Amino acid sequence: MSKADRKFDIIVYGATGYTGRLVAEYLNDHYAGRKDAPKWAMAGRSQSKLEEVRDLIGAPVSTPLVVADAEDPASLKAMCEQARVVLTTVGPYILYGEPLVAACVEAGTDYCDLSGEPTWMFQMIEKYGDAAVTSGARICFSSGFDSVPFDLGVFMLQQEAKKRFGKPATRVKGRVRGMQGGPSGGTVASMKETMKAVAKNPKLISVLQSSFGLTPGFTGPKQPSGMIPEYDKDLGKWAAPFIMATINTKNVHRTNFLLGHPYGEDFKYDEMMLTSAGEMGEKAAKGIAAMLKNPFGAKAPKPGEGPTKEERENGFYDLVFLGETADGEKINYGVKGRYDPGYGSTSRMIAETAIALGHSDAPGGIGTPGSFVGEALVKRLEDNAEISFAVED
Repeated sequence: MSKADRKFDIIVYGATGYTGRLVAEYLNDHYAGRKDAPKWAMAGRSQSKLEEVRDLIGAPVSTPLVVADAEDPASLKAMCEQARVVLTTVGPYILYGEPLVAACVEAGTDYCDLSGEPTWMFQMIEKYGDAAVTSGARICFSSGFDSVPFDLGVFMLQQEAKKRFGKPATRVKGRVRGMQGGPSGGTVASMKETMKAVAKNPKLISVLQSSFGLTPGFTGPKQPSGMIPEYDKDLGKWAAPFIMATINTKNVHRTNFLLGHPYGEDFKYDEMMLTSAGEMGEKAAKGIAAMLKNPFGAKAPKPGEGPTKEERENGFYDLVFLGETADGEKINYGVKGRYDPGYGSTSRMIAETAIALGHSDAPGGIGTPGSFVGEALVKRLEDNAEISFAVED
């Protein structure tokens, strides 16, 4: 059966989990009654829990429910064959992700997740990349706050640079001007599992450390480390290491790699978080750098836990990308989002990525939001997810 003839546009796998419930709630609330509403279903291991979450989010009793389990290959196969896109929030992906990737690749079904686990992503690219090309499955990792705003922020800056200057920016700095939101237990668990994987297989250390860890066969110029607090003269503020730079920089370079290096093979990129000017800014930047040695402290949230509804709604993020061409021409580009970045906004981002994938004519393979759906996703996020993308003069 071709993708176009399948029963559902999207199946949300993991709908009974913390983030999966938010995705289902967004699809139910935002698209109810709309002509462009996707045909979607909720999936998980337990029929009774699916029914409970369906009622909790106020979805109609008629909302389709699909029982599927990563430990039951036949159930995953049956689920994938019904969907154009499977959206999964079931992590850590290093523990639970591979069976679903394999099932989607075999069925030619598109897939998107929230993985920020570069070692696992590297292994999936090696193992399933060629098969995804053959089957036509578009496997799209990192479809949430890591790394959509960063991947697309750089993508759009480069589009504007080419319009203005006829060439890309060979150097881009990603800077977090402001952000409010907290981690969930799933994020903490993913980071811990990644460290365990590296401990078991030291060969993966190079994937974790290199900005080109997800561009097999290509290594560009030495990149700025972003790990040492510094004073940013362009912005007049101190900058500290940013915890998500490890995955975001890899995805930005992978998009460039997959699209044939439109940013150039000499492209340099880093990400940092801004504090303030003067001694207080320097102190804050150094404090953040020290904190990243144990980012979640002794009271890390457990899986299934995350920000409250009030915290999600009061969250936000404000990003700026500073680009410079080889000739010194400069352009700044801003990305701003409402809601807690990791959950309130992420649930919207992955839902819109899934919808965009379903409408895409990109070839199969293992890619990124930027390489698969680029500007189409930017438009969807602006129209539906309260995320803005704009040049800053």
